[in-house]
This record gives sequence, structure tokens and C-alpha cells, in this order.
Amino acid sequence: MFWVLALLSSFIVLSGDVIVLSEGASSRPHHINVGAIFSLSTLYGQVADIAMKAAEDDVNSDPTFLNGSKLRILMYDAKRNGFLSIMKALQFMETDSVAIIGPQTSIMAHVLSYLGNELNVPMCSFTALDPTLSPLQFPFFVQTAPSDLFLMRAVAEMITYYGWSDVIALYNDDDNSRNGVTSLGDELEGRRCKISYKAVLPLDVVIGSPREIVDELVKIQGMESRVIIVNTFPKTGRMIFKEAKRLGMMGRGYVWIATTWMTSLLDSANPLSLPKVAKSLTGVLTLRIHTPESRKKRDFAARWKKLSNGTVGLNVYGLYAYDTVWIIARAVKSLLDSGANISFSSDSRLNHLKGGTLNLAALSMFDQGQQFLDYIVETKMSGVTGPVEFLPDRSMIQPAYDIINVVGDGLRQIGYWSNHSGLSVIPPELLFSKPSNRSSSNQHLKNVTWPGGGSVTPRGWVFPDNGRRLRIGVPNRASFKDFVSKVNGSNQIDGYSINVFEAAVKLLSYPVPHEFVLFGDGLKNPNYNDLVNNLTTGVFDAVVGDIAIVTKRTRIVDFTQPYIESGLVVVAPVTKLNDTPWAFLRPFTPPMWAVTAAFFLIVGSVIWILEHRINDEFRGPPRRQIVTILWFSFSTMFFSHRENTVSTLGRIVLLIWLFVVLIITSSYTASLTSILTVQQLNSPIKGVDTLISSSGRVGFQVGSYAENYMIDELNIARSRLVALGSPKEYATALQNGTVAAIVDERPYVDLFLSEFCGFAIRGQEFTRSGWGFAFPRDSPLAVDMSTAILGLSEAGKLQKIHDKWLSKSNCSNVNGSASDDDPEQLKLRSFWGLFLLCGIACFIALFIYFFMIVRDFCNHHKKPEEEEATVPSPEVSRSKTLQTFLAYFDEKEAESSRRLKRKRNDDLSLKSS
Repeated sequence: MFWVLALLSSFIVLSGDVIVLSEGASSRPHHINVGAIFSLSTLYGQVADIAMKAAEDDVNSDPTFLNGSKLRILMYDAKRNGFLSIMKALQFMETDSVAIIGPQTSIMAHVLSYLGNELNVPMCSFTALDPTLSPLQFPFFVQTAPSDLFLMRAVAEMITYYGWSDVIALYNDDDNSRNGVTSLGDELEGRRCKISYKAVLPLDVVIGSPREIVDELVKIQGMESRVIIVNTFPKTGRMIFKEAKRLGMMGRGYVWIATTWMTSLLDSANPLSLPKVAKSLTGVLTLRIHTPESRKKRDFAARWKKLSNGTVGLNVYGLYAYDTVWIIARAVKSLLDSGANISFSSDSRLNHLKGGTLNLAALSMFDQGQQFLDYIVETKMSGVTGPVEFLPDRSMIQPAYDIINVVGDGLRQIGYWSNHSGLSVIPPELLFSKPSNRSSSNQHLKNVTWPGGGSVTPRGWVFPDNGRRLRIGVPNRASFKDFVSKVNGSNQIDGYSINVFEAAVKLLSYPVPHEFVLFGDGLKNPNYNDLVNNLTTGVFDAVVGDIAIVTKRTRIVDFTQPYIESGLVVVAPVTKLNDTPWAFLRPFTPPMWAVTAAFFLIVGSVIWILEHRINDEFRGPPRRQIVTILWFSFSTMFFSHRENTVSTLGRIVLLIWLFVVLIITSSYTASLTSILTVQQLNSPIKGVDTLISSSGRVGFQVGSYAENYMIDELNIARSRLVALGSPKEYATALQNGTVAAIVDERPYVDLFLSEFCGFAIRGQEFTRSGWGFAFPRDSPLAVDMSTAILGLSEAGKLQKIHDKWLSKSNCSNVNGSASDDDPEQLKLRSFWGLFLLCGIACFIALFIYFFMIVRDFCNHHKKPEEEEATVPSPEVSRSKTLQTFLAYFDEKEAESSRRLKRKRNDDLSLKSS
């Protein structure tokens, strides 16, 4: 932005001669200037100065690298002053610097990047890692270390890993700290966590006394969250932890996570003083940019003591300072090797600015700046920090962090974080070649020593305001007081829901001081939506009672695990069906009875046909034969040995029929047993569908969500709804016909049916929900109480509480839900396959039998020769043949055989004579 440049330039007077390489110069420059802007009194500035000088020496030690040119790092001490940083940047633009390393802070990076954009001078920083320094807005600004976006992602995943949902951020009011915390908030939001409080401190450079720090720490002490993220600078960080220790905030229950500033401070500390410093910070978690082990890194670390003269230890920013110089040196080499000349020219847009003694024309534009920038971002090398390469979005490849636990004797590494695989105890470089696996089961860290020396992960929160008793709202019910009620003559609250809550609280590992506050006048049931809404306004800290977990409420509060299943059901008056002497007929439907009886006759008739000619039992007068058929058919049910008295075909038919009879009989017995032992009920209301299609009025409980559900979801007209307040009103309204049915939640209905008889649930539950305890959004107590409720359920205590309050009944089988279409009845469609099988067997047996009879008749009953001489009419012939066949069929087989044998003997005698 040109106006920014003009505004900044107005504060300075530039003078002196300008040294510019003329365009088209044929020789390489003797010196190639690179500016550097740091505050040398700071830890980052001290380390950067030493590392960049070492890199400058290493680049220039090989005269062939730049083919005779020398790289010159022009270090400027900004003395922690933003104005001086701007002035020196402008001076670097005069002295024809091809790049600027820095600035040190993100505040200055946001300002000076406009200069780089205007004059085509790349700026490379390894300390200004603000996530908002986008290459789209600042194309000439390059972050040569991983952006703090990845740092905050690592912190967010640590918070999720340990199960915390609410944190406090403590930071300075500068671009780097503030924008980092904003990124942390975004990362946490995607993981259903949040920053509950942002404690903002003045700029690091202006904090002269701990007063502002103490004020914020005292505020944090009175808050619920005990997870504190410190995103600041070494100077402020030291003061924060000194005051926190003095205030007793470094003990058990607290969680402190410091960003990379702490590892920089501890890595650079004197080794002799490190144990003392670490002891005061025991339990703190911190992070360090991960640099894989390599020979280059070890060699540089071995040189450091000589390079620094023991004034400061090497931290990770010293490694990145060294590599940043090499990134620029390689880009210079690529530019020179390409045949391009390094040249600068005046910016024509500055010539028309008249500012008195301002020498704006001295500001030089780097003619090859865009090409040089391209070489920088195309860098691929192996540095002391590991592989150096930029992705298309200009971020560093393979961002990763060491996760450090500060313990009494120093630093202990408990794991790593990488953008590739998340949290791991395996070095990231060993995982980069494998497929990414971010599943929760694959996230691991080693054990931690927490503040106070404990090894158990803190829960991360306490009750606010130094243990103030929780105000728990409970409904002051006028009916169904078994769930929640006030004990007469006292302030004690009792009931099923209260007992469950108290039992769950006892399972928590910490005390929960609380008091119950009644909501409602006790003359009618309160509106539960209003009760839950009081959580959002701070009237109550929790709501306990028969609170249904429904969508509308879950949008504004958090519920625990349901402690009892619920759902809307329909209850209506019923009549009993099995109080009748003819109840034994009910297992079969009428068609089933008819078809079964018909098949007894059919099977008997088939057996008679098959046995009539060979079995004496099936011969005689017609009356006797009919009795035999009936007796034989029905006695098959009880005397299976009768199959041994019949022929093979008859035996096959009888065995199949016996199989069918046994299955039908066993099914009949089971159905009859169920009918006689389970109360079967009848009502014109068969479920919610019948209720919707009918025009009858429907009752509901005052204060229940059933009213809105029937109107909004079931489209039942409001004029059909009748509000009822107690079980007695339920019974009266159903008995006198005021309502055709009542819709209410299952626990209420069960309690109603245990006291009033003659009613039953019709159909199935048509909603699925449960009752839970409500807490404000993101309350950690909701999670702990859910775990406690599950513990009660697994131990059987939840059922015992249920039996104590709700398992009572003055009626037997009151909860039947059978309709007129009795599911216990056996229908014909369930057995038609068996009857078809039996019918096919009968048909095949008859077909075989008639084929054999006809064959024998044709072979043994030929017309005599004398009868053949007389030719009767066709009608007479067919009639006589049919009579002869029927006589043959009716004749006993033994007599037919004797007669046929006698006839053959007579024929032989006639022939011999």
C-alpha cells in the first residue's frame, strides 16, 4: 500500500549518496547486502545474531559458492523499538539490500511487509510467525519456520487428548500473541472445546512491574477452568510463573501449557542454573519446534559454545536463524547462476512526492526481486533444522513439535506432535513415510508429572467462587410426586430423581456442595422449558428432576447420560378378551379352524379310498364306513401306531398328515398357554396412528412437552387437547369419556397404571428419549455425572432406586398392549405350506392308486367272446363298463383275485374239452 510507505517516510530525512548497480552491469557485485533487524538485548536477538554471523562465515568460507561474491549480513539493533525498526528498514532500502531477515515481531512484520511489497525486497523471518501473515496479502514476506497456526493446532490436540473442554488463555496484547490465541480458539471450537476467558496483558516491552500480571492471575483463581495456556515472550513468561507460584497456582489441580517461548528460555539457560529454574516450573507442559537429529545439527551444536563464548545457550531459533541465511545465500547463487544481474532502480512513483528535505528518491526497488523471491520459496536443502522446503501455500513442510514436561531436574520429552499423524511417542520423521492415522486410538503421550508432583491427570476445573454451593433447580410438582417432591414439614427434597442424583454425586472423586431450590408454586406442575431456560441466565447452576432430553433443550444446555428411558405413549380404556368359557377357541382364527377340520375329512377320505379294497376295517355298511373314516382321521392325533394297519401309500399319507398335526397341535398349545396367562385387552384406540385419524379428544400432562409435540409433529388440532394435572384426573377423564386417550411419557404412564386399573398402553412408544440432569453448556460436571450414572447402572444401584420408587402395582398385567388383531392368534397364512404339502401327498397317492386300479381292471376284465358278437349301443356300453368298474372297485381285492382265478380255471377246462 503506497500510502503506508509515504506515511512512514514522512518521519525521516534520508540523506547521503546512493550506491546503485547500474542496469546491465556485466560483473558480479563484490558484496551482496542482506539486512537484519533484531533487538539484541532479547533472547531471540542474541541467539539470532550469533547464528547468522556463523552462517555468513560458512557461506563466505567457500569462495566458489558465490563465485567471488561475498554475502554481507547488516545487523541492526532495533532496541525493542518499533519506530527504529521502521527507520532501519528504510535505510536498508537505500543500501540496496537484496533481502531483510526479520523483523523479530509480528507487529513490525505487518508494517514492514508493505515496504517489501512496494520495493520488491523479500523479508524472511523465523520469529514473526503470526498465522495471519498471509502470502496473499504479503507476497514478499516469507516465514522460514513453521507458522504458529501449527503450534496452536498442537496445543488444541493436547487439550483434547487429556479430555479438557474449557481453557483460559493468558497472552500479551500484540499481533503475534493475540492472533495465535485466535487461531487456538478456532482449533478448539472444531473439537467442541472453548477458551472461557482471555486474560490480556500489556505489550511485553511496557511491562515494568508485575501489577498487571497479578491482577489477571487473581481473576483466574476465582474461575472454574484450571487449564491455562500462556502465549507470551520470555520476559513476561518469567514474571507470570514467578507470581503464579507466589499465589499458590503451581499446585495440584492446575494445568499450565506454555508455548515455544519457554523451551527457548530453558534451552538458552545456563546449564548450572537449569535445575533451579526447572524446579520452580515443575509440572508445566511446553512445546519446541521439532528438528530431527542429524550430523549437521550435532556439529553446529558442538560449535555453539565457542561461537557464543558461553553467553547464551543454543535454542531452536538459533538453528532457524542459521538456515535462513543459507536459504537466502542459495537463492542469491541461483540468481547469479541464471545470468541475471543484481540491480536496483528508483521507484518512479516516489519522484512526484515533494517533502522538503525528504530524499524519497533514495529508496531503491530491487529489479530482480520477484525472481529472487521465487528462488527463495523454491529452496530445497538439508539444513541444521532438517529438510527445508516450502509448500505451495508457502508453509514449511512437515511441521512438528516436541512436547516437553518440565520436571525438577530439567526437561523430559513426553512425545511429539506433527501435522501428519498428531500426537505420538515416535519421532515424526519415522511416520512421514507411513499413511496418516489421526484416530483417537493412535494418539499417545508418555506419563506426565503435573503441578504439585502428581501423576494423575487433573480434571482441569473446579467449582468457581471458591467453592460456592451449587444452586440446583428442581420442579415443585403438584402430581407424580414419586419423582420429585418436598418432604412435608421440612425443607428436604426427595424422590426418585433426587435419589439418583445424590447417588451419582457420591461416586464423584470430589465433593459437590449444593442446595436444591424449588421451581414452581406446587399447585400445578411448572413449565419445564422455563425451568431449563433458567440455566442460561445463571439463576441455577444445574437442573435436577424428571427432565426429558428433547432437541429444543439440548440446543441451550448440556444433559447427562439418561438415567431412565422415556418416550411418549398412548394410554386408553380397555376391555379384557379372555374372560370367556370359549377362550380355548381363540388360538385359531375361524379360517384356520375350518381348513383344519376340512383336512381331517380329506385325509380320512383319501385313506378310505386307498384301503377300501384291501382293509376289512374300511368295508361294510355305508354308516359303518363313514364312522370309520371319521374315527381313523381324528384318532391319528393320538394313536400314531394306526399307520401300521394300512398299506404303503396310506402309511405315507398318514405320516405326512401326522407331521402336520403335530406342528399345529404344539403351536395351538403354546398359543393357548400365552392367551390364558397374559391379559389380552381390547380398545378402539390401537396406537398413535388411530389417535391421529380419529376425532376424539386427547389428554396430556400440564407442563409436559407432549402438548407441543402433538401440535407440531403429529398435527393434532389444539382444540382436541385437554390439559390434565394428576393421575386421578387421568382416570376420571378416561372413564367419563372426556378424552379418548392420554399421551404422556412412559414413566408417568407406568406409575398411573400401577394405581388405576382398566387402562393400558396402546401400541408402541412413538418417540425415543430419556430423562437426564441439565447443566450449562460445556459444563465439565455434566461429563463426570454421566460417568457416575453409568457406574450406578453397571453396579445395579440404578435399578434398586427404580424399584424403591416406581415398582408398585395395585393391578395385574396393567401394561398389556394387545389390540383386537391378537398377535397370539394362529392364522391360516402361517400354515398353508403344511396343508399344501399334505394335499400334494394325498393327490399323488390317489393318482398312483387309481392308475393301478385302472390297469388291473383293463387287464383282467376283458369282454367274453359271446358278448362280443352282440354289439350294444355306445351309451349302454359305457354305462355297463362304469358299473363293472365301480363293482370291481368296491369288491374286496381278495375276492377279486379268487373270482379271477376261478374264471381262468373254467376257461382252461373249456379249452381242454
